[in-house]
Amino acid sequence: MRILFIDSLTHVKEYWQALADTAPGEEPPLFPTSMKEHFYVRALRRRGHEPDVFWREQPSRNYRFHAGLTPGKAAAALMQRLPPSLNPVLQRRNQELIQKAREFKPDLLWLCSGNRTILPQTLATIRREQGCRLLVEYGESHVIFRFPFMLQLLPLVDLVIVNDLYHGMQMRELGARRVVTLPVPAMDPDFHYPRPLDDGQRAALACDVAFVGTLLPEHIYGERVRMLVALRDFNPGIWSVHDAPPELRPFLRGAALGESMLEILSAAKLAVNPHGQTMQYGGNPRLFEAAGVGTLQITDDRPGIHKWFTPGENILTFRDEADLRDKVAWFLAHDDEREEMARRAREHVLAHHRFDHRVERIEALLATL
Repeated sequence: MRILFIDSLTHVKEYWQALADTAPGEEPPLFPTSMKEHFYVRALRRRGHEPDVFWREQPSRNYRFHAGLTPGKAAAALMQRLPPSLNPVLQRRNQELIQKAREFKPDLLWLCSGNRTILPQTLATIRREQGCRLLVEYGESHVIFRFPFMLQLLPLVDLVIVNDLYHGMQMRELGARRVVTLPVPAMDPDFHYPRPLDDGQRAALACDVAFVGTLLPEHIYGERVRMLVALRDFNPGIWSVHDAPPELRPFLRGAALGESMLEILSAAKLAVNPHGQTMQYGGNPRLFEAAGVGTLQITDDRPGIHKWFTPGENILTFRDEADLRDKVAWFLAHDDEREEMARRAREHVLAHHRFDHRVERIEALLATL
């Protein structure tokens, strides 16, 4: 299949760096390694498919999320309030997508979630002209985000794939014809593996408990922040590409994505991974990435964890702050048990949660349409 991803470039610096690092004669990457779509592209190519990408949004290279109102947020909000027919930026991007589709001639449009730009009539035009199918990958709660155009899009969609079962239920209630929980994230054994670190790297990154991820805004990540606050006396190492709430700033050690994230996880004794309140079923990328690098992970006790892992055998789960603290203290004091469980976690994701497995599943689903 010829597969056209329609996505927003969320890690701009990493993308331009990846392009700059491409050797002469090599094919430049479609995505940076900090975005899961990079690994979907690799898996799709291994299966004989031809992927490409259309960037519906490209933020500034220096974009960094901050709580509260900023001039950029105000300008974006004003533009979003314009009717689509009066929004010149929106109209231009949609025409550019139609032209891209005419040149690429996709068999499948793969619309990644977070869409605030591509209009339903644009996708309808492409489907009519190219005779292609439309897959929507939805990673957020519609109750919280309410992305524009979603209700009008759903009648056009052949398949919705989601991380979280509860997000899928929302999509069904809104009228999606077919919704499947995979989850969407996975691991790639050629990238998500234990990083060999020299003494200098290990000393620079050393921490017993590591967290890499997003901490703001509070209405999305407040639960995550409370769990990390409960671990302050363990002196956790926290890395985030965005800002951090005041109570966690003393532990913030910089930004980490892609390779640097895996080095941090490889150096840590424990990776802590609270999901936050908008993913109650579970299924975020760190679940599979941390397991892939062979670091024991502790995450909140969500239903999906029991479907994809075996708590107590290849992952740790916690119920509340006290349970989290008790388990962190125990496994930091018992190296053999921690390392054995981490080894089993890596074996498990290698056997069941590679991006190749996700692509094979999506192929099978598309074949039944």
